[in-house]
Amino acid sequence: MYGSMKKLWYGGTIYTMEQENETVEAVLVEDEKIIAIGHYDELIRQADEQINLHGATMYPGFVDSHLHMIFQGEKLIWLDLSTANSAEEMLEMVNEASKSIPNDQWLFADGWNENNFADKRIPTVAELDAIRKEPILLKRVCHHVVLCNTAALEAGGISEKSESPAGGEIGRGKDGKLNGLLYDNAADLVTAAIQREGEAYIDTLTAELNSAVNQMLSLGLTGGHTEDMHYFGEYINPLTAFRRVIGENHHFRVNLLRHHAVFKDMMEANVEFDEPFIEPGAMKIFTDGSLGGSTAALSKPYADNLKKYGLFIHTDEEMENLVKLARKFNEVIAVHMIGDAGAAQILQVIEKYPAPRGKRDRLIHASVLREDLIERIVKLPVVVDAQPAFVSSDFPWIIERLGEDRLDYVYPWKTLLNCNVMCAAGTDAPIENINPLSTIYAAVERKKPHTTGEGYVPEQKVTRYEAIRMYTVGSAQAIGKEHERGLIKPGYDADFSIFDRDLFKGSSEDMLKAKAVKTVVAGRVVFERANV
Repeated sequence: MYGSMKKLWYGGTIYTMEQENETVEAVLVEDEKIIAIGHYDELIRQADEQINLHGATMYPGFVDSHLHMIFQGEKLIWLDLSTANSAEEMLEMVNEASKSIPNDQWLFADGWNENNFADKRIPTVAELDAIRKEPILLKRVCHHVVLCNTAALEAGGISEKSESPAGGEIGRGKDGKLNGLLYDNAADLVTAAIQREGEAYIDTLTAELNSAVNQMLSLGLTGGHTEDMHYFGEYINPLTAFRRVIGENHHFRVNLLRHHAVFKDMMEANVEFDEPFIEPGAMKIFTDGSLGGSTAALSKPYADNLKKYGLFIHTDEEMENLVKLARKFNEVIAVHMIGDAGAAQILQVIEKYPAPRGKRDRLIHASVLREDLIERIVKLPVVVDAQPAFVSSDFPWIIERLGEDRLDYVYPWKTLLNCNVMCAAGTDAPIENINPLSTIYAAVERKKPHTTGEGYVPEQKVTRYEAIRMYTVGSAQAIGKEHERGLIKPGYDADFSIFDRDLFKGSSEDMLKAKAVKTVVAGRVVFERANV
């Protein structure tokens, strides 16, 4: 608690998000909670302090429902290849970066996307070897494919004789030789070789997480549902970083999804969290890979490669055992499912072992669905955790990859909302731009900003109100907290996102110009923009 002062917020447009266009004049806050909303003249008598919004617009706190915060912090530090427009430009960037990397360290980069290259050519392992003999690891934008040089492959024990592991693929060229590409679980062979222990390493994670939190606060985000417990050595490493950054400051709220590989250990260790700022989340499971890497599991082959159906990460039996493990601990699951075959695999298991009473499972991405799958989703206690920015990133190449006949149910947010399926919105950052306004724009316009046309599959566009609800109410529903978060309403947490313009006014392009002027968590101003 931070004292019992009653603070009155007033002087701007305040959207409750309970009903469309519903606004109030003032909000009274005490002890981290909203205690009253209504007319300024009535509430001023109870206030010990007044905070004038000076014409700004206030919403319930925006929460990114799915991201990887430490990876996002890492992205702010690693070489960013997302701007490369050709294999040659990508190699040039890696070569330039290599000049400042010591010989005893790996060269890491993130964000390459061959779909942005006119010829779609991916650099070869030989081209990377020519840059440096020490390890190079380059993550594709989707994080389901990595490109390595020979030194990185050797560090992971991968040779010409190696066979692909279950749920993964070791890439080879037409000549049958290693091409440096590793898909899904095959990448784990190499990443497992990276040093991930010791105090200096935890300090690095702490610095990366701190960068991510500061960036999120500056964008008006008051929280995030993040999956970081499995990728940084023992789970205690990232957990320690969260305790240091958020546990000591209480300036942000995180819900920590727990990857299935560490879930049982964390449950049996009775890990302490720091609620309501650091909260335990669902067990994270992957059904398949990504559309960009052609590893999302489809029921019909890829239109641009009729021999490929994608990859299942787990067998049906393994998937059932993972869900049973979660249920044994009375917990829900959060499932990455991109392709329709991946969706069908997990729905079959959830139907057999539904979420514990009063809780909801989370279906993450739900990128390619079918009418019959949506009918099954409607009957289950689930929230669909959507990443609308995928539309801006994946079209138009996804049309070629999937074919026209599947497009009606690609990123079908409007259909899901019309069926009363709860939907939350996130970015999967660092996969997509972490700015919530970019996601809201993508959900509403279904195209890249400042481009013409009706957008891709325009019948799936949502309204701005629906999109912002996905960031507020939807994110609260994803963790069963919609009775205390996601609205500006008495009894709810005093988490607010305050922007310099009304996101409901003007064009969608105008909305993109908005800047967060204040971010409020538990009644405290935790970010304030200078020179407003």
